[in-house]
Amino acid sequence: MLEHKCPSCGRQLGYEGLCWLCRAEKDRREAQAWTAEQIAEKQRKITQNITALDDWKSEETKDLWSLLSYHGAVTPEMQRAALAAGVFDVEQLYWRAPADVGAGLARVLMEADSHDEAGCLMCCLAMQGGDEALSALLELERNPRAWRKKLYADPSIYAECGGWTFDKEGRRRELVFDRCIPLVKGTPGENEPARLMRPREDFCPHCGCRMVDAVILDGRDERLRFLGVDGVITAACCPNCVGFEDGGAFTRFDPCGGGEPLPNDLTLDDWGNCLGDEGLAELVNNRLVLAECHVPPFYGAYYEGVSTIGGFANWIQDWQYLECPECGRPMKYAAQIEWDMLFDEYGGEGTLYLEICPDCHIAGLLHQQT
Repeated sequence: MLEHKCPSCGRQLGYEGLCWLCRAEKDRREAQAWTAEQIAEKQRKITQNITALDDWKSEETKDLWSLLSYHGAVTPEMQRAALAAGVFDVEQLYWRAPADVGAGLARVLMEADSHDEAGCLMCCLAMQGGDEALSALLELERNPRAWRKKLYADPSIYAECGGWTFDKEGRRRELVFDRCIPLVKGTPGENEPARLMRPREDFCPHCGCRMVDAVILDGRDERLRFLGVDGVITAACCPNCVGFEDGGAFTRFDPCGGGEPLPNDLTLDDWGNCLGDEGLAELVNNRLVLAECHVPPFYGAYYEGVSTIGGFANWIQDWQYLECPECGRPMKYAAQIEWDMLFDEYGGEGTLYLEICPDCHIAGLLHQQT
């Protein structure tokens, strides 16, 4: 038993004050309450002090992320100022920038002579995502520069930073959804269109833990139609072992409901059920439900204490798109669930990510943590 409790949610703490989840929620509500005048003033300040974005601790960087996450309010003036000043550390700033900015980024990239600069620029171009971006990255994929030897991935992988990629013929494939909706604390109903951690009848062959349908999304609900599945997406896993499945935990889902976990090659020696009955019970009885309104696509991409469907992920490590075991194509990112939001007492670490292949009716789950 810890000495203190969060005055907002009652979570046990080793210090006095708000827990990190409630503190993040407090900051989020304050930023969401900005008036149109306050937003315009912050946009002006960032544009005038654009080089402050090179410092991730600066007030301008914090304000930029609040504008991106809660208001979707980055302006072409900010993007042009960043390009002119050579500010390339926050690639999300260039999300859907105008064509002239994309052309400028491509020009600077083609003149780059270091792998560090080239890597940053490819991420910025990926976020811009226009024809200029595809043309430049495809050119570098086919005709690598000298700095390519010092990078760990091809330009087509850098494109994934912006939520898309391309094949050898230059055919583009989208990997994220433009629309986004959060999961919030509430009272789950029987017909809830987004359900988490529903217990299954089967048990994990590796550790003996009860399996769960970790994420269930009804694409027929108006709020989830952007997923492009006219039915139910079900993604199952062992909640105790999913963090050790490097290649993902796959489920063949039936749009009419239900899903069948696919075999995996996980091998664990003497691995026990660390989650236990108490942890599983808390997981199953979580209170997350689908929010009523959509939010900007970067709502869950930076700040903690957020679980979302659609939009961009907050990758704890690098972005990671699973390969569909049926068609071999990259799967599309669909949701992220912060484990800590599912527990009140047991505690959780890391984030569970859901990806889908709508054509093959395959769902994949992967876990990342520090």
